[in-house]
Amino acid sequence: MVLPRPGGSGDTMNPAARTIQRVYLTLTLGNTVAASFIWGINTLFLLDAGLSNLEAFAANAFFTAGMVLFEVPTGVVADGWGRRVSFLLGTVTLAVSTYLYYLLWQLSAPFWMWAVISVLLGLGFTFFSGAVEAWLVDALRFSGYEGGLESVLGRGQMVQGLAMLFGSVAGGVIAQATNLGVPFLLRVGVLLAMFAVAFGLMHDVGFSPERSTSPMRAVHTVLTASIDNGLKNRPVRYMMLAAPFSAGVGIYVFYALQPYLLDLFGDPKAYSIAGLAAAIVAGSQILGGWLAPHARGLFHKRTSVMILAALVGAVILLVLGSTRVFWVALVLLALWAVVGSAATPVRQAYVNDMIPSKQRATVLSFDSLMGSSGGVVIQPLLGRGADLYGYPASLAMAGVIELIAVPFLLASRKQGAAADRASTLAAEPTREGPAETPRTT
Repeated sequence: MVLPRPGGSGDTMNPAARTIQRVYLTLTLGNTVAASFIWGINTLFLLDAGLSNLEAFAANAFFTAGMVLFEVPTGVVADGWGRRVSFLLGTVTLAVSTYLYYLLWQLSAPFWMWAVISVLLGLGFTFFSGAVEAWLVDALRFSGYEGGLESVLGRGQMVQGLAMLFGSVAGGVIAQATNLGVPFLLRVGVLLAMFAVAFGLMHDVGFSPERSTSPMRAVHTVLTASIDNGLKNRPVRYMMLAAPFSAGVGIYVFYALQPYLLDLFGDPKAYSIAGLAAAIVAGSQILGGWLAPHARGLFHKRTSVMILAALVGAVILLVLGSTRVFWVALVLLALWAVVGSAATPVRQAYVNDMIPSKQRATVLSFDSLMGSSGGVVIQPLLGRGADLYGYPASLAMAGVIELIAVPFLLASRKQGAAADRASTLAAEPTREGPAETPRTT
């Protein structure tokens, strides 16, 4: 039996679900504006501080290593203490570590200091990863929402793209008008404002934290259940195994495009061009978020969207690595970002439909951990490739690496999970995992 295909982004919402969506979009807007102030100039900021290409991408690798190290513990915080608590801790941690980054730039600090603070930046982001998405899904289910997750997550990605468009362009222009450190101070200010917003608007709904008189017992309980519903759940496991290659490549490409495009443009001080690159990615996210439910409607299975996106994205990177024309590179960058952005909400909906509420944040955090682990290895590897062979060659190498994710996506598809064909927010999965439909060829 084939479920009806989703009909696009026109899902109706009851008032409670609409309120939940507004809060989610507000949190997404503020967090992305704060983060994106530096996205367009981060690599240039590190190079301006005296780091080499290898050291700059190694610093980014330490950031992702921090995410790997803290993803599961902060996921347990979200499932054990509450998603609101996790979000508030994230705003404070990220604000403090961002300010320390600014101080390192002023002091032209040695690399080991950048490595330490990069790990703390990773810690700040892990408080967000999993927590906000888990809060949204549980609150929507509690409110009685019966539409498709792709629609809500797609709107979130559109808001994220708008926020990134503003933040990245503003960051590049402000850096060119002042200096590379000012956007980092702006991020600190917005993060502190988001603490106040989340404190007033974000409340755990449809979810009860796993309270226990023994913190260690609570951690053990949540982790055990998360493994059962994560790594031991075959369709989820294969999605996690694909993540290091797709996410690791995505992180590298985004940051490598800054110096790559400046080199093509011919002016190493044109920081607004670096901001423009990030802005194009942001605009592509808006379009991709709008396309997500429509792309889902073209296929019977969610995995079809993800597999096609991985193949097309890899081909685009191979072509991007061969061009020497600035405007052609911008067009290819936009296409690459649209393809990946359209597949992201589909992947999120697929994974969320297979995770029980009690372990949702921890499993999502572990999924994020897998993606970050790819960045730990892939960023310095491709950064070194850029030092030896140039950025075009490193982008082509990135396209080859992304192809490694495809066999894992195919393996997840073969498990025949009910979530692969679902078109609406699924009922709460059991601890043993979601019901599965008969496998199809």
